[in-house]
Amino acid sequence: MVRLIVFFLLISCQKDDDYSHGVSDVLVEKIEITGTDITSGINTQIAAKVTPDNATDKSVTWKVSDEAVAEISPNGLITAKKNGTITITATAKDIGAVAATKVINITSFSVTPVADYEVSSVTELTTALGKVKAGETIVLNGGTYAMTSKITIVTSGTSDKVITLKAKDGAARPKLDFSVMAESSSNQGIVLSADYWHIKGIDIYKAGDNGMQVKGSNNIIEFMTFSECSDSGLQLDNGAANNTILNCDSYFNADASLENADGFACKLNAGTGNKFIGCRAWQNLDDGWDGYLRETDNISTTYQNCWAVKNGYLKSGEKGVGDGNGFKTGGSDDKLLKHNAKYTNCIAVGNVADGFDHNSNRGEVTIYNCSAYDNGRNYSFSSTNPLAKLIIKNSNALGAFGTTQASTLDVTNNSWQNSITVTADDFNSIDYTQLLGARKADGSLPDVTFFHLKSDSDMINKGIDVGLPFKGASPDLGAFEF
Repeated sequence: MVRLIVFFLLISCQKDDDYSHGVSDVLVEKIEITGTDITSGINTQIAAKVTPDNATDKSVTWKVSDEAVAEISPNGLITAKKNGTITITATAKDIGAVAATKVINITSFSVTPVADYEVSSVTELTTALGKVKAGETIVLNGGTYAMTSKITIVTSGTSDKVITLKAKDGAARPKLDFSVMAESSSNQGIVLSADYWHIKGIDIYKAGDNGMQVKGSNNIIEFMTFSECSDSGLQLDNGAANNTILNCDSYFNADASLENADGFACKLNAGTGNKFIGCRAWQNLDDGWDGYLRETDNISTTYQNCWAVKNGYLKSGEKGVGDGNGFKTGGSDDKLLKHNAKYTNCIAVGNVADGFDHNSNRGEVTIYNCSAYDNGRNYSFSSTNPLAKLIIKNSNALGAFGTTQASTLDVTNNSWQNSITVTADDFNSIDYTQLLGARKADGSLPDVTFFHLKSDSDMINKGIDVGLPFKGASPDLGAFEF
């Protein structure tokens, strides 16, 4: 029996030794990785310096973040597979509690030219547009292009071979200057009568009508500006459907008739499925966004993270005679047509008339986590020619919220409900000039403190889950989550 007990004790001690370190072991406290980027060839050797020098076990395990770009051997030799950026992680083997990382850039592989056409003049641009085929790219060098006539694009790409027209990376923005044009309904800057284009990073200035008129479908218009045109900066019509307008600005547009120059317009006979994401419209003579319909019915448009600021005011700062709404959801001559619209995390501030406007739209309007301040009326949806349905949730207003009527209402969890009181003290800032700051290098909206809630605001956690991201127990009210 004594022999059996000793035997089991020996086995137990052996098992403990397999899974633990002795009390005298010196553990790794720090790892530093040395090595260089791969700018030629396919290999580079990296090494790990371990601290302290007298660590019992100085060995490490290596891991690469993306094995499609490169792989790493057990002794730290990186073998590249293609250009890209990887993160290398070295982890101490002793108890695996200490690790270090290093970013390695791989640029040694030859790169296919990014442009099929690179242009620097109006003539070269016109020629390229006449020759370009599905899947090809036209790159514009920086500078001002003095345009004497509109550009009409009729060649379409395909879903897997999009045609690209873009500013050259790293160069100054190209500006298409149409200022010699007379104001006329036929003098648009660019007419896109084609499908599957991606147009990015170009400034459209002073066209005699729309800066850009989109008549095709499945296009992406990104990081563009449309300014001082004689009609809406960008207009979607003629059945244009499933287009995405991303991170674009439209401002100071004004027409002699003092009626039609909006920032953006998805109107008249536009198609369905168009999206505005991260766009801004300010100081346009008429509306920031106009959804007025004619010759089409029951279309749907979505707006995400869009800002409408001081529309109805001119470039000079004077009040114009246009409608001056931030977001005009719809409307029609016969007051019967339905423009279904969904707004999420949008802001309407300082507009002469309505922040969010009814205009006899007979469709369904959904407003989630939006903000309105200092408009003639912040939210304006009346019982005359009412919407079929109005949904407003998790939204806020500083000042009177306005009118929210429709045939069917689902208006809950907003700042004017549930005994919530809203004052300027709820916000870090109510200075909406911040909203017109410079965009980030990738075209995304600037960081602001405007209408961000203070930690003691009654509007924190007072919303309801509508499928948008939120922090805390429940969504906050307004466009920005605390």
